[in-house]
Amino acid sequence: MVSVCFYFQVHQPHRLRDYTIFDIGHRDDYFDEEKNKQIIQKVASKCYLPTNKLLLHLINQSKGEFKVTFSITGTALEQMEKYSPETLESFKALARTGCVEFLSETYNHSLSYLFSKTEFKEQVELHKNKIKQLFDFTPTAFRNTELIFNNELAKFVEDMGYTAIVAEGADHILRERTPNFIYNPVNSNIKVLLKNYRLSDDIAFRFSNKGWAEHPLTTEKFVNWLNQVNGNGELVNLFMDYETFGEHQWEDTGIFKFLEHLPSKVLEHPHNNFVTVSEAADKYESRGIVDIHNFISWADLERDLTAWLGNPLQDSAIQELYKLEQYIKATGDKKLLDDWRKLTTSDHYYYMCTKWFSDGDVHKYFNPYDSPYEAYIIFMNVLNDFTRRIRSKLDSQSKQNELRVKKAEMLLMTDTPSRILTN
Repeated sequence: MVSVCFYFQVHQPHRLRDYTIFDIGHRDDYFDEEKNKQIIQKVASKCYLPTNKLLLHLINQSKGEFKVTFSITGTALEQMEKYSPETLESFKALARTGCVEFLSETYNHSLSYLFSKTEFKEQVELHKNKIKQLFDFTPTAFRNTELIFNNELAKFVEDMGYTAIVAEGADHILRERTPNFIYNPVNSNIKVLLKNYRLSDDIAFRFSNKGWAEHPLTTEKFVNWLNQVNGNGELVNLFMDYETFGEHQWEDTGIFKFLEHLPSKVLEHPHNNFVTVSEAADKYESRGIVDIHNFISWADLERDLTAWLGNPLQDSAIQELYKLEQYIKATGDKKLLDDWRKLTTSDHYYYMCTKWFSDGDVHKYFNPYDSPYEAYIIFMNVLNDFTRRIRSKLDSQSKQNELRVKKAEMLLMTDTPSRILTN
């Protein structure tokens, strides 16, 4: 038997406006809401709405045998609520089928686990509450931002109560083993589902590549590859950005037709089925241990952290940001904390990546800036103003505290104890 597990990442960041040095001290509206609105509505039109409609049809057509798993960031959900409520309603319709699972993650698609375990826990809790509020669903499985993963993170997430986690099936951690089984990390009982990156990327990246030897990718050809896993695996994890459908692979490539015919073709084989992440974890036993000490991700050829960290621009920006955490939280200012969390979103550091060659082309495609240096300058301008706001808030609170102390001292000198207590 082969189970097919579709997992889709849905994410949209809060993009920064063109914030110059002359804006510092004069404006604190850092985010380009017009651009955010335009992009969420464009992607909704090309991807979210038509694909959600198709998935709902496929679930009903298969009488619930077709199933999928989503991970939707808090930042994407916020923008759907604000700029594309019909998209949010279409996700709710999918949730009501009972054939869709939602994973937990950091609310702001952040790298917080690497810099602040406290913030990591807080963002995960915020996201879990948002999923419960919108979809009446409590996640039991987890995915970290961009599938960033190692042994220690797996144990940390397990201790938070999760029973399954998704990760990249990188060759160097599998060492000639197949990603088509469930594994455990070292020193943890949490079940790890590893992405079959070859089959996933056949859809997500190579589908419309006319130079690819297997082009065109037909449903029959792809299902034949899936069927070949029988006897050499139990589970094929197809993990990809949801924007694959209609946005990265345009409608005229035939991507929707491919998806439309895929479930029925898969289910023609009597030993095939579809499962969600948690269903897969419940259904299959672990077939071994994966020892992943160094962090892996699903990004770039290296499958490491260098898409977001590693060059001086990225390291400087993110280190300066996390230095502010304790001061922001000390203010108790919800607006400051919300702005800071939007700045923790990993996309801001992705835009600062200076890689070239094949990875550089991918980074360039997703980068709204002309260069990584422009991304860094704008981010640091914002951070300078943000630091000024924190200092101003703390100074104001300090003065208020001083006034309260002076008032208390005066009351002690002039009033009775009962009068003091009532003030």
